[in-house]
This record gives sequence, structure tokens and C-alpha cells, in this order.
Amino acid sequence: MPNVQQLKLGTRASALARWQANWVAARLAERGVDVKLVPITTRGDAAERSPIGDIGTGVFTKELQRALLEHRIDLAVHSLKDLPTETVKGLALSAVPPRESPFDVLISRTCSVLRDLPPGAVIGTGSLRRQAQLLHARPDLVIHGVRGNVDTRLKKLDAGEYDALVLAEAGLKRLGLAGGVAEVFGPAIMLPAVGQGALGIETRAHDQATIDALAPLDDPETHQAVLAERSLLETLHGGCLAPVGALAQLARGKLHLTAAVLSPDGKQRITASGDGHAHEAESLGRQVAERLISQGAQELIEASRGPQA
Repeated sequence: MPNVQQLKLGTRASALARWQANWVAARLAERGVDVKLVPITTRGDAAERSPIGDIGTGVFTKELQRALLEHRIDLAVHSLKDLPTETVKGLALSAVPPRESPFDVLISRTCSVLRDLPPGAVIGTGSLRRQAQLLHARPDLVIHGVRGNVDTRLKKLDAGEYDALVLAEAGLKRLGLAGGVAEVFGPAIMLPAVGQGALGIETRAHDQATIDALAPLDDPETHQAVLAERSLLETLHGGCLAPVGALAQLARGKLHLTAAVLSPDGKQRITASGDGHAHEAESLGRQVAERLISQGAQELIEASRGPQA
């Protein structure tokens, strides 16, 4: 039995964030750990109407991390695709549960697959990575930004503001909304965001009691896969918002990592891949990143940031 009386778990207010927090709380409760949910409002939630790129990186995580450091909470559950790769002194990624689908999906009320959308169809996504890959596959499409939670986005689609949306399959599945998926994009069309579909549970680095309580929730295969992806992104100095897609998968003890970097308009796309042992995940991420860098990846990433003030 872990040596903890009650753990305070910080969570954002969105339906998906609450689902993730409740899932972790339930798994801990099964092991005799009492959990209290503590609502935390982040910059990303407070500025829901602004494009993510205008707010900056870590918009869904920094307040949770501050609450950890200030001992207002004992653990925070993140969508790993939102968690910056830069290490925060005093904090640790203590558990990564089994991954849900890492893939992106198309939702359309009129077409079943991307290739059937008419020329000039309007696609809603707030992600530069998705935009670039969509335009690489279909340069005739029109990409418009969209913010808000999943329900808000689906209502905008129903209202005719968009011909289709691109969303993460994992979030739809967790919310029981995957029934409207028209197409699941394979890696050849759209590589997912680093860490997409995975949860990361963050704690204070020296809070051993909480770390021990979380140990049964960690899935080593998922943990190594996302370490490879996050190592790649860190080496690229890409940040969560860069047009970088990556996917690491473990098979027969070997980890395979595929990644791509694109220009925002999708006209340029460079790819690299590699294989390594699971225990060498971070090294594999760095190796694949260096292969991308040798092809000009950093120039594409810098170009995607636009003129600096």
C-alpha cells in the first residue's frame, strides 16, 4: 500500500481533461489511493478564442506545473502532445499509461474520405502540423483555424462553418464521440503529434510516495515510444506547435521511429526514420532528428514561426 493518505490531482475544466483526470483517479482508487480533484485554469483555457500559436507553448500545462511546484497539487495529468519537452526543474514525468490511438481523423458530414472532398473544401484545424500535411496531400483545400473543445468544434461543423474537421482520434474515443469519424489517417498521409494519444502523469521529482503510487499505471512500451518522440522534438528545438509529425512503435523488442517536418504550405516535406532497442529510446529520437536536420529541418521549423518581433 503506498504511503499516501490523499493525493491532490490537478485538472483543467474541459470534458476531455476531466475524463483523463477521472480515469487516473479511478485507477489509483482501485489500488486504495484516495484522490481529490483540484480544478486549475490554464492560459489555453482562458484564451480559448485565440489561435494557439498566438498564445505560445505550454499554454495547457504551465499553471498545472506551477501548482505542483507550489505543493497545491501532488500530480497533474497532461495530454502528452501538449507537454513541452523542456525539463522543469523539480518535476518528473513519473508515469505514462497505455496509449490510446495516436492517429488523426477526418470528420465530415458529406464525404467519407479526404480524397472525396471537393476542391476548395474548408477544413477546420488549429494545428500547423495538420495544416501542412493536409495541404501536402491536397493543396487545393482551404484551411481555417478552429479553437474550442471537441463539442464546440463539432457544433461549428454542424452549423456549416466547415466542410470537415481534423481531430485526434484518442480524444473522440475517450469522450464516446468516435462514431462520426469518416477516415482515420495513416502515417503516410498524416503523422501524429509527438506524444499524441498518450497521457503523461507529472509529479514533483522527489515525491517518492506519489511516484510509487503511480508505478502500476505506467506502461513501459508506451513510455519508451513517447520518450523517443519527445527526444526527437527536443533535438529539433521544434516545440509543441511546429509542423513536426512523429510516431514511435515497439515490435519484437525493437522501437521504430518515423518523423516528418513540413513547410506550413505543405510544399516541402522531409522525412527520416530509424530503429533501436527500447532502452535506447532517447538516443533513437536524437538520431532521427539529426537525419532530419541534415536535410534542412530546422530551416523549415524556423520558417513556420514567421518573422520574430
